[in-house]
Amino acid sequence: MIGVDVSSSAVKMLELADGGNGMRRVERYAMAPLPKDAVLDGTIAKADVVEAAMRQAWKSLGSRTREIAMALPTSSAITKKILLAGAATEAEIDTQVTAEANQIASFPIGDVSLDYQILGPNEKNPNENDALLVLARRERVDERVALAESVGLKAVIMDVDSFATLTAYEQMAFQLPDNGKGQTVAIVDIGANNTHVNILHDNQTVYQREHALGGQALTGEISRRFDLPTEEAEEAKRKGLLPDSYEAEVLQPFLDSVAQEIARAIQLFFSATSFQRVDHILLAGGCAAIPGLDDVVHGRMQTSTMIANPFAKMAVSSHIKARQLAIDAPALFVACGLALRRFDPA
Repeated sequence: MIGVDVSSSAVKMLELADGGNGMRRVERYAMAPLPKDAVLDGTIAKADVVEAAMRQAWKSLGSRTREIAMALPTSSAITKKILLAGAATEAEIDTQVTAEANQIASFPIGDVSLDYQILGPNEKNPNENDALLVLARRERVDERVALAESVGLKAVIMDVDSFATLTAYEQMAFQLPDNGKGQTVAIVDIGANNTHVNILHDNQTVYQREHALGGQALTGEISRRFDLPTEEAEEAKRKGLLPDSYEAEVLQPFLDSVAQEIARAIQLFFSATSFQRVDHILLAGGCAAIPGLDDVVHGRMQTSTMIANPFAKMAVSSHIKARQLAIDAPALFVACGLALRRFDPA
């Protein structure tokens, strides 16, 4: 199964294989860029453009596998933890799940796609199970399924970005003290238009929020400062073809603003919860690959800061350039979480 992340900036595909001895191997990956108006607020605004990019990524990937895992943007899903009686039958669970969904859905239940997962016995009452209920508008799910079908692929799993992020994080937790147990970790996924903050404590999500900050702000400033069309500014940014003044006049102020926004986001977390400390900041998303961002964030926050690389302990196929994979790793964070669904217990 292939992990396919349709973000606002690109279609990203990743295929993992079993490397033996419990290891995973990065088999192949591909990314096809999208114009800034093709996916807006998680909605596929220009289906033909996104379809063309997906077709391009699929061709570049060179895989025979046609089954894929996709994800809805976190903003498109509603999640709620619920309690289910430990002895409840499947029919009773279905009735309760539907009733809970009716209470939290802001649209007709007939337009809803929903699912739930039992997490295990409740700490306070072992006779009941904690469960996670997830629902979204059916049209959001259908548009992604149709997109896959339009290029000859089959979406067999529909996840949520934030859950895929957690799955990818599990591949990195070994780098933290005691595998992250007892630690508070802020996963900051900086995309093209938005930054999603997912904060974990003891490897469980305790806070999520989205902020309007992304790499397009840097592209826009490059465009204004050097009088370039947006597409040329983006290409010059990616290929390092900008004037010598770029770093001091444009890049450094942008990095400072990102660090300031991350600091503000974490302060909001402190205000909204009983937590008053973050032990580690994990930078993911395409912007995380900008050289020096981790140093700037660390300098402002005085908190352990690292760039997300979920492939750090994976084997790598011989036809993949390990150095390039390390550069692309933060942008592939969600795709990695989706690709790992291949190894879910049957």
